[in-house]
Formats: sequence, C-alpha cells, structure tokens
Amino acid sequence: MNKFILALIMLSLSIAPIFAAKHVKAGPRKGLLLELTGKNAEFFVEKDRKVSIVIYDAAMKPQAPSGEEFTATAEAASGKVKLEFEVKGDQLVSTTPLPGGEGYQVVVQAKADKAAKPKNFRIKLELYICKSCSNPEYACTCDE
Repeated sequence: MNKFILALIMLSLSIAPIFAAKHVKAGPRKGLLLELTGKNAEFFVEKDRKVSIVIYDAAMKPQAPSGEEFTATAEAASGKVKLEFEVKGDQLVSTTPLPGGEGYQVVVQAKADKAAKPKNFRIKLELYICKSCSNPEYACTCDE
C-alpha cells in the first residue's frame, strides 16, 4: 500500500509541470516582458526581424539603457546565430536580424547591470498574431 501511494505521489509530481499555467506578460508594445531584478525588459521583433529591447522601471515607465547587457542566440534550423545589441535612442536593437523562418528557439541572456548574475530566457519564435490577445504568439498572454 505504501509503495502504491509513493508511486502516485511520484507520478503526480512528474506530471504537474505539464499542466502548470504559463505566466506570460506582455509589455506596452505587445512584446514579451522579461523580468529582471528591479526592472523589466520588453523583447520585441520588428518588421525587419531585428530584435528591440526597451527597459522599464518597476512602474513600467520606459528608461534609457544604463548598463544592462543583453545577448541572444537564435537556434534556427540553418544553425545558431548570435545577436549582439547596441543602443539606438532609448532602446537596444540587435545589430543583425533574426534568421528566416520561425518555430525555433531564441535564448536571451540578460543582466540588469554589469555586477548582476545573468538570467536566461527561452523564447519560442512564433510571429503570427494571436486572435484573442492581439499579441505576437511569442508574447501571447492567453491561457490556451
């Protein structure tokens, strides 16, 4: 009996993450909000496939970049492509566009400042617009 109960507990613990609700937040530009220590960054794919990142304070007011560090790796079928970012106005913009296609993973490594520990974000690049929330699918806030 104890083995049966233990087996049920183990099974429920292994299945629970599958049914966990996703907690995606979108920013003011309808991009994916990345939570950093004390601030947020909005990941947004522009029409030219370059990635732009806008930094927001805790009150979601845009801030000029001030020491944040971002790199991204697009893991496309054609191979991995590393994206570097440069400051353009009040945002960070990738120096090269994302590879063609979609459905691949983009791994963003972010640091709130030079001394901060890096934080990784894995984003499945799906560019079509969700009909329910009107965000690009990579930033869809629907529970589906």
